[in-house]
Amino acid sequence: MLRSLSLVWSLSLLLVACGDYEGDGGSSIPFNPGGADAGAAPPPFADAGAAQDSGFLAEPEEPEDEVDNDQFEEVGTNPFVRTSYDPLSTFAADVDTASYDIFVRDIEDGLLPNRSSVRLEEYVNFFDYAYETPETGAEVPFAIDLELADHAMGRELAQLRVGIQAAAPAEFEKRPTHIVFLIDVSGSMNAADKLPLVQRLVNATAEELDPDDLVSIVSYAGSTSVRLSGVRAEDTQRIQREVNRLSSGGGTAGGAGIQLAYQQAEEHFIEGGFNHVVLCTDGDFNIGISDRDELVELIEEKRLTGVTLTAIGFGRGNLNDAMMERVSNAGNGIYSVMSSAAQVDRYAAEDILNTAQHVAQDMKIQVEFNPEHVVAYRLLGYENRAIADDDFRVDTVDAGEVGAGHRVTAIYELVLEGQSIPGGQNTPEILEGIERPGEREITPDELVRVKVRWKELGATPEDPADEVAVSLLPEDLLAAGDAGEDLRWAAAIAAFAEILKESPFADIADLDAIEAIVSVQAERDQDRAAFVGHLRRARGMIPTTSP
Repeated sequence: MLRSLSLVWSLSLLLVACGDYEGDGGSSIPFNPGGADAGAAPPPFADAGAAQDSGFLAEPEEPEDEVDNDQFEEVGTNPFVRTSYDPLSTFAADVDTASYDIFVRDIEDGLLPNRSSVRLEEYVNFFDYAYETPETGAEVPFAIDLELADHAMGRELAQLRVGIQAAAPAEFEKRPTHIVFLIDVSGSMNAADKLPLVQRLVNATAEELDPDDLVSIVSYAGSTSVRLSGVRAEDTQRIQREVNRLSSGGGTAGGAGIQLAYQQAEEHFIEGGFNHVVLCTDGDFNIGISDRDELVELIEEKRLTGVTLTAIGFGRGNLNDAMMERVSNAGNGIYSVMSSAAQVDRYAAEDILNTAQHVAQDMKIQVEFNPEHVVAYRLLGYENRAIADDDFRVDTVDAGEVGAGHRVTAIYELVLEGQSIPGGQNTPEILEGIERPGEREITPDELVRVKVRWKELGATPEDPADEVAVSLLPEDLLAAGDAGEDLRWAAAIAAFAEILKESPFADIADLDAIEAIVSVQAERDQDRAAFVGHLRRARGMIPTTSP
C-alpha cells in the first residue's frame, strides 16, 4: 500500500569538515574502476590564444600528454545499524548531480568512473520520479511518498523508498534576479569541454532571464577582472560580446575571484530578489585562498547576507570534485558537472533558475524505525550528509534551502523480523550496543515514522521551525513484484552505483536484474533511455568478479 502525504523534505546542504586533501588520485580509469594509477584519460587541450571579438567561441588547440589529475574524496559506505541500539537516522539531502554527471562524462569517453567519485544518492536523485506534487501555496510545500517492498535484487531484505516532491510555484512568482558568473579563465580551462561550454552557458542563461534581471561577469586567472557589472539581461549583444572575448591562460586565483564576485553581488544586490554567484571552473584553485576551510568560511559568511553560490565543474583533467562540492554546499547551491553542449543547454533552460525559487529553508529529516518490526537498517548513500540525531530539533543548526520543483529520493535496506543482517569479511562493522536513552515517538503499530522540520522563507536562525510526520505500518509491505516503478528504478540505480563504488555490499550478479528493471522503463523519459545505453557500455568494462 502506497501512502502519500504533503510535507517537507530536507534538501539541506551539510558542510563537511574541510581539511587539506590527501586522497585518491586520477579520476577516470579505463577498464579498472577505482584504480588510482591505471592509465590516463584522453588528453585535454593546450593554451589557445585570445578569442577574437567575432561572436564565435575560441577553438582550443590540442596539447600533448596532459595528465588527468581529477581529485575525489571517498565517502565510504554506511553500515547496518541495529534498531534496538539506535532507531533514528538523521541526515541532510541535496540535489547535486555532479557524481552522476561525471559517470556520464566518463562512460561516453569509454571509461569507468573512479570509484571515489561515486556518491550513490546523486545517481538516484538524477532521475525524475512520479511523485505527487502539492499545489502552489500549500501550507506544507512538499509531498512525500513512502513505499515498502521486498528487495528488488531478490535479497532476504526489505527496501524502503522515501520520495519527496517540492511544489512548483506559479511562473509569476519568480523573483527579480542578479546572477554573477564567476568564470575561471586559467590555463587549465583551455579545452573544448571547458571554457567554450562556459561561454555557451552564460549566453543561454541570459536568454532565460527576464529583461530587467541583472548579469555580472567576473573572470579570474592569475589576476581577477570585472567584465560586466550589473548589466540588464535584455542587453544580450553586450553580454555575448564580452563573453566571447574570454580566453584562457595563467594561474588560478580562485579565492580572489570569489571575493570580487561577492563584491559585485553586493553592489547590485536586489532586496527580496535572487542574488546568486555561479562559479564556473574545472575546480583548480592554486593561487590566493586555496585552503578549503578558508573558502568555506568566506562563502558561509556571504550566504548570511542573502547571496548564494552554485558551483559548476567543466571537463576533466583538473576537476577538484571535493573542493567544488564543499564550496557549493557552503553557498546553499547545487553542484553539477558539464561536459557537453546538450547538458549546458538543458541546465540553462531547466535548472539554473530553480534555485531562485525556494519553497522552504533550514530543513532536516529524521527517520525513526520501530525495533519491534525492524531488526536493522542501512541508508544507501548520503554518507557525508549525516546530522547528529540530537540536532534535529536544534533550530539554529543551518540546514539549507530547497528549490521549487525539486524531488529527492532516499532508499533504505531493512532487516525485518526473521531476517539476518548481511555481513562479511569486508563489510563495515554493524553499529550496535546498549540501547541509547531517549523518548521514542514512533507508536507500537508503526514500522517507520518520517519526521521533517523546516522554516518559512525569510526566517532567522532564531525563529522556530515547523515539523510534520508520516508513517508506514507493517502491513504496507509489498511483494517485490508489486512494487511501483519508482521504487524498482531507484533500487536498481542504487545497486549499480554500489557496484561502481566497489561497496562491500555490491554484487556483480545484480547486473542482470538491474538491466531487466531499467530496460522495461527505458521509454519513460530520455534520461532513463540514456541510462540503459550507459549501463550496457559499462557492463563491458566492469570486472566479472565482485569487488
